[in-house]
Amino acid sequence: MLGGMGRAARRRRAQAIVNPGFATQVLATQMFAKNIFAKPLAAVASPLPALSTERDLRLDLFRGVALWLIFLDHIPENIVNWFTLRNYGFSDATEIFIFISGYTAAFVYGRAMRDRGIVIASARVLRRAWQIYVAHIFLFTIFMAEIAYVAATFDNPLYAEEMNILDFLKQPDVTIYQALLLKFKPVNMDVLPLYIVLLLFFPPMLWLLLRQPAFALAGSALVYVLAWNFDWNLPAYPNGVWFFNPFAWQLLFVFGAWCALGGAQRLAGVLRSNVVIGIAVAYLLFAFAVTLTWYYEPLDRFMPGWLSDWMYPIDKTNLDVLRFAHFLALAAVTVRFVPRDWPALKSPLLWPAIVCGQHSLEIFCLGVFLAFAGQFIISEWSGGPLVQTGISLLGILIMVATASLISWYRKIEGRSPTSRVKPPDADLAGGEA
Repeated sequence: MLGGMGRAARRRRAQAIVNPGFATQVLATQMFAKNIFAKPLAAVASPLPALSTERDLRLDLFRGVALWLIFLDHIPENIVNWFTLRNYGFSDATEIFIFISGYTAAFVYGRAMRDRGIVIASARVLRRAWQIYVAHIFLFTIFMAEIAYVAATFDNPLYAEEMNILDFLKQPDVTIYQALLLKFKPVNMDVLPLYIVLLLFFPPMLWLLLRQPAFALAGSALVYVLAWNFDWNLPAYPNGVWFFNPFAWQLLFVFGAWCALGGAQRLAGVLRSNVVIGIAVAYLLFAFAVTLTWYYEPLDRFMPGWLSDWMYPIDKTNLDVLRFAHFLALAAVTVRFVPRDWPALKSPLLWPAIVCGQHSLEIFCLGVFLAFAGQFIISEWSGGPLVQTGISLLGILIMVATASLISWYRKIEGRSPTSRVKPPDADLAGGEA
């Protein structure tokens, strides 16, 4: 029997016979590795933060509103996008979207990692990253076909130039390869690649957030600072870098995850302070006053030169500190005046935004198509304010109708006798995985 063993196995058996304590050490090492990678995190770590099991409708509400705002902002020369967030402060709907994505990712996968272990939770995260990657490639293919068809049919190459697909039309083989690498991205298609990269590196960060949340958040902030100081970013094709720098935007994503895993409770006392709310409101008013100078030239003379030299440019690519602070101020005021049990969250008036927020991946992809369709109609038919308003409202109605249909279908599917029980749905975070 010993002849069939490997040399290392015979050596371990001989050592165990000579020294019984050696066998105990080997068994303990094997059991420790098994516990770390197979058992729930709660069984091998210090006490973990309690994870809420109740869905926070505020997340769905504001994510749905963010999807509407992103759709409106993607339609140029549209009078309705004057009412979006970007015109009244330093941040816009993108910050809302990324923060809530981080929050919901931790909400779903934090529970999976706590209950089923790091391997299973990581597999779910990576599976969701793959699903979003497939959705991005599908969106890219249909979007390219839509733009190319419109440009050729109406003999207007400006569409291809404005949407940054000239290289695709000249070298489709090379461009498609670069798109598969997430290097080539047409206009308005930068968010999903950012989210894919954030999910790829989320498992170790989530593990650290569950064990040492303060250390994890500090590490995220350090990466943000280093990205600013050393110009870290990912290369884009045919030139330049990613419009949303993952090394910078990861801070907002991780901050959202940190809030979901107990950080919001730690900040509750701070957010109840009238002083903090006063500072947040003052900063929002300051940002509003600054943005007014961008659109009304006579007001620009009230902007001190030293202040403009210090502030500008307010970099969106690298998540400027002023943008991040503006989002924090908005979040502080929102949490203060829109509590979790706000009765209006169950009102039919807010249901359209909530249902869109609950199916954010599908609605985001749909919004990209609708935004270009709206741009095309306004450009070709010289749509005035009434046409622009009608297109904007019609696009939002289509988004709501689509989300309602998806919700209805999932509800019917969930009642099927053969359907399996699914974890809470966080949509883009992959709650259905």
